Amino acid sequence: MAKPFLHCHHRFKNGKDHCYWSIAEKVPTRRGWVQRHLLYLGEINDSQKAAWTKVTAVFDPGRGQTRELALYPANRAVPEHAADYGVQVRLDQFELRRPRQWGACWVGCRLWDQLKLDEFWRERLPDSRAGTCWRQVLETLTIYRLVDPGSEWRLHRQWFQNSALADLLAADFGLAQKDNLYRCLDKVLAHRPALFQHLQRRWADLFGAKFEVLLYDLTSTYFESHPPFPEGDKRQYGHSRDKRSDCVQVVIALVVTPEGFPLAYEVLAGHTADKTTLRGFLARIEKLYGKAERVWVMDRGIPTEEVLAEMRASDPPVHYLVGTPKGRLSRYEKQLLEQPWQTVRAGVQVKLLDQEGELYVLAESQDRVGKERAMRRRQLKGLVQRLQDLAQMELTRDQLLLKLGAAKNQFPAAWRLVTIHTPDPATEPQPPNFTFTLRRDKLRQARRREGRYLLRSNLSAQAPEKLWQFYLQLTQVEAAFKDLKDDLSLRPIFHPAEQRIEAHIFVSFLAYCLHVSLRACLRPLAPGLTPRSLLDKFAAIPMLDVHFPTSDGRELVFCRYTQPEPDHKMILAQLGWELPPQAPPRITQKGQRLPE
Repeated sequence: MAKPFLHCHHRFKNGKDHCYWSIAEKVPTRRGWVQRHLLYLGEINDSQKAAWTKVTAVFDPGRGQTRELALYPANRAVPEHAADYGVQVRLDQFELRRPRQWGACWVGCRLWDQLKLDEFWRERLPDSRAGTCWRQVLETLTIYRLVDPGSEWRLHRQWFQNSALADLLAADFGLAQKDNLYRCLDKVLAHRPALFQHLQRRWADLFGAKFEVLLYDLTSTYFESHPPFPEGDKRQYGHSRDKRSDCVQVVIALVVTPEGFPLAYEVLAGHTADKTTLRGFLARIEKLYGKAERVWVMDRGIPTEEVLAEMRASDPPVHYLVGTPKGRLSRYEKQLLEQPWQTVRAGVQVKLLDQEGELYVLAESQDRVGKERAMRRRQLKGLVQRLQDLAQMELTRDQLLLKLGAAKNQFPAAWRLVTIHTPDPATEPQPPNFTFTLRRDKLRQARRREGRYLLRSNLSAQAPEKLWQFYLQLTQVEAAFKDLKDDLSLRPIFHPAEQRIEAHIFVSFLAYCLHVSLRACLRPLAPGLTPRSLLDKFAAIPMLDVHFPTSDGRELVFCRYTQPEPDHKMILAQLGWELPPQAPPRITQKGQRLPE
């Protein structure tokens, strides 16, 4: 449907030409477009004509200001009353140019504004003397990492031009200039502690986040860089959680809340042992946020007995809840058998044991029993089948040992449940070249411990169901690492300098902050609505330039994002968000060449 317009009806009466005005519109039919009368106005004066004429605010780059124009088709003369501001447009020659991704970029900018990061960086990253807006360069790097992560070179070479960030930030390609991207990375690390405190306040204001329970864990990330490195460099070979022991790596220690809000992180040397990191991180959190009664939830490999003793002896005491190795369960198994089970929820029961100023919690989950039992049966069935096949093969002793070692590596959990009887080294093996038996005592012990885990804590006053829930929330920090590595593509890292590597991790952390804020917005709406699914959904809203040539040799350019679909409108209504107004069009000067 075309837009309504003023239509003039001429009538000669008493030797005089009278103009009667009405509002009409063009309506499509099978035979073409026809005019439909909407409203009769009669004879109106020039000021009334100007008021009823549809005008459009247009930015004139020649004058550097916005002016109002009335648009008319080229086959229709401009009326006398609109001679000063009327423009004839060649509607049959319009072009669509530069389609680019708009919707997901807009979501990223909205999250950036929601956390007031522009306000935070304004005083810490002032513009350069050449006019480079460093905070917008950092925003570009962060939103790129959130929406479609990749290298800085790809951002410069390809992605920025295919996105609408320049339109959203009212900037130009200078934000994606290669040198600016790398120089921005050199400016941000010094402000990391202040950023942690700023984000804590924002999450408390926006989502009512509490920071009484802290989840602590570590991961590693590798990158393409080859030694030797300077002395004291954090790039080192170590235990790789990414199964890339051939690459150097760094270790990342992260503290998050049970809702996933990150409180702080630290980059450590790649060969750092987990158990050596906790003491330093406790001091960092205390320095940043002061002393408080916090509960630290950790996996069993992080704290040492010495550090746990220090946490109990501190003033105020630092509370903890930590898993324990299987050996400690064997130590207290007899005493735990004497304790009664307490039901904390359907399918979950616990036993409590006070021991040497600590509370031990033995938890059993029926769902976990079923899962671990199925895993053990699958492993044992696969190992038995493999051993039966190997026993009938004609192999030398060396070949047999190699294949047995491969079977042990493939089925490690089930290997502990069998005993292998190999032939005498002096005899040549003949099928069956070895025998194996099931270790029934180990099987009974494994069945007894399936679905059970032992926790220790100095929170003796806490209800057992609360301790169990605290430990289950440790999956949030594992989910944070998964989002950083998979969704935000933290790895691999291609920067050759250590400072740039840490800055790359810092930008990834900023992107994760936007990611977790979006997840907090979506959580009340639906548990299955993830940040990635929403970003992918809004990425389907493009922006493009509509060029209308005018009869005087200029061009009228409309930068427009497409109208949201019904599912977009539904999500926006649920979130309480509104799309920004469309940008005003601009008209070129005569002889001006339009940028592509």
